Amino acid sequence: MTADPVITQQAPTPTELPATVRASLSPSRAADFKTCPLLYRFRSIDRLPERPSVEQARGTLVHAVLERLFDLPPADRTPASAGDLVPGQWDHLVTEQPELAGLFPDDDPSAVTEFLRSASALLGGYFAVEDPRRLEPAERESLISAVVDDELLIRGYLDRLDVAADGALRVVDYKTGGAPREAFEARALFQLKFYALVLWRTRGVVPRVLRLLYLKDAEVCDYAPDAEELVRFERTVVALWRAIERATAARDFRPRPSRLCDWCSHQAHCPSFGGTPPPFPESTATPGPMRDARSSPTPPGADE
Repeated sequence: MTADPVITQQAPTPTELPATVRASLSPSRAADFKTCPLLYRFRSIDRLPERPSVEQARGTLVHAVLERLFDLPPADRTPASAGDLVPGQWDHLVTEQPELAGLFPDDDPSAVTEFLRSASALLGGYFAVEDPRRLEPAERESLISAVVDDELLIRGYLDRLDVAADGALRVVDYKTGGAPREAFEARALFQLKFYALVLWRTRGVVPRVLRLLYLKDAEVCDYAPDAEELVRFERTVVALWRAIERATAARDFRPRPSRLCDWCSHQAHCPSFGGTPPPFPESTATPGPMRDARSSPTPPGADE
């Protein structure tokens, strides 16, 4: 697909929001609540810190390189050029997020070298499934948002949006983890349907393709939504938001143990693992306007 400049409508800024809007929700936080209400509370209400893992940092780095790759002239978008971007993008990320430097021992420079090599290997998986010399993305790392149910702002960042000459949209999301497993595939498609709903509500176009690129295994997963499905999905999102509102008012966020618990950073606070949640923050005892985790983003690469 090639870029088409005719679609220029921007997502609404906070000053343009209807006065009725009183909350916002991102796909990551919605998926958190759907997966485990207590995880949502830990991330969105308690704002418990999460130390990034090496896997998450690698995902963030690969995303940054793929974003910058399209700044190069088409003929220069080669595997070698992508590899050349890796060290500089890592330095940039460490400058912005100094905690990333703590992932590797100071006395073991070979650990960083191996980390950068593993990121370059994932980029090889990208080139196995796409030729960036033939693409001109319309948007990269773009914040999009829409209002649903008159009161809820839904918003998130697209990895990439391609627009065809006939106006058709393709949403592309890079995944640096393994090939689809059921639990992660469902979460990934939930995220892409979220973006599809925003694009449909703001631009009047249902994306033709939602594409997941699994770089580790060089696999592509395409999904074609339709308007009826997005109407149903919108009802699901609104229902999730209302459930979050009820749980907040009742201070009742229960754990939902699953295989995903193995990757959770908050087992020490979770009753399912013998932990105790912190006291519920008084400031969020009553649902307030625009309450969501949008000022507390998903940890780097957490959805990878």
